[in-house]
Amino acid sequence: MMPTVTSPPVERLSVAQARRIALAAQGFATARPSTPGPRHVLGVVDRLGVVQIDSVNVLARAHYLPAFSRLGPYDRGQLDRATGTSPHRLVEYWAHEASLVRPATHRLLRWRMARWREGMSHRVRWAAEHPEVLDAVRGAVKAHGPATAVRLEAVLAADAPRSSRDWWNNWSPVRKALELLFRAGEVTSAGRTPQFERRYALPELVLPSAVVDAPDPAEPEAFAALIGIAARACGVATERDLRDYFRLDRINARTGIELLAERGELVPATIEGLRRPAWLHRDARRPRTVAARALIAPFDPLIWQRDRVEELFGVRYRIEIYVPAPRRQYGYYVLPFLLGDRIAARVDLKADRRAGVLRVQAAHAEPDAPGETASALAEELALLARWLDLDGVTVAERGDLAAALARCAAGQATSSIRLPSGSATTHS
Repeated sequence: MMPTVTSPPVERLSVAQARRIALAAQGFATARPSTPGPRHVLGVVDRLGVVQIDSVNVLARAHYLPAFSRLGPYDRGQLDRATGTSPHRLVEYWAHEASLVRPATHRLLRWRMARWREGMSHRVRWAAEHPEVLDAVRGAVKAHGPATAVRLEAVLAADAPRSSRDWWNNWSPVRKALELLFRAGEVTSAGRTPQFERRYALPELVLPSAVVDAPDPAEPEAFAALIGIAARACGVATERDLRDYFRLDRINARTGIELLAERGELVPATIEGLRRPAWLHRDARRPRTVAARALIAPFDPLIWQRDRVEELFGVRYRIEIYVPAPRRQYGYYVLPFLLGDRIAARVDLKADRRAGVLRVQAAHAEPDAPGETASALAEELALLARWLDLDGVTVAERGDLAAALARCAAGQATSSIRLPSGSATTHS
């Protein structure tokens, strides 16, 4: 007689419970340290599993902001040293998008590197048609790396005709080869320059020898490990959310989920009002309250999956960087403001480094925002300005929260926030 296999009971969660679980998993249910150090900064990366990189610098580079949201003001040099000096504790690869991950996670993505090498895109076909370029670039990276694409182009005296039709056709052969070799894992990044240029190097110069020499994990185990990282970072999530974290396809994600469910690491769950089933990580914290106060950058893992934000927070958030200015509803670089366990407001921010101020170009409150939203936001903006080495904050008149925010800023006698000339009376 076959033994009876019993399925684990389904955890039933309210939206509020799921939201608090998600916030705790992302590090927002823990008090900020008084003096954040390297251990805290790397701890944020370990908690999130992956930190997205982006070239937009209207406020600060994207990879610096998640740690500020969770730790408050910290030394950005700690993150630079983790990515740019040996031993490299963080390394760049295409994880979610271009992202920073731990070297051990880089190894879990070797299947992606192999599939890129074996793929049939026009870029891979270009590589097949130009093996001599790839060989020359491999040799140049070995001889001159870590080096930027500009440096390697100069070494190889690359001067081929280019087209401006799109980014790929506008790249030189050297840049094309570097991107292909980077995606294939034959070269990696030894960090970025202050101008955000990638510094290319051989993997053995960047990754620990234990990672370089380790065999490739079997694909199912790699998928399970990546889903495990995503599940711990999400706390509770649907298959869609887990799949999106490392941009896995449906088949690969389900392979990983099934393995973790069999091992008891993932527990089936339902969230009130959601039709899709969810998965709860067995180690997820379940706080009864969350007393967070944080500005959340557009590329923060908490809000990567926009439908998840709407389901858990009741807020429809879309990044409007790529929307023509006249059609933007909230602004160019808009950060949701987390207060308690809810998104209470959103602000369009710009670091005006020439003027030395943090500009609040628009401030909007969410429905049912707490009465203390403006004062709490003013305090967080003051922290952000000091962290960015700016003298203060200016508040523009756009948005239904702007007047209250300006009044709170003006009332902070010891705050670093300051207003444009005449704003105190304009917003009174």
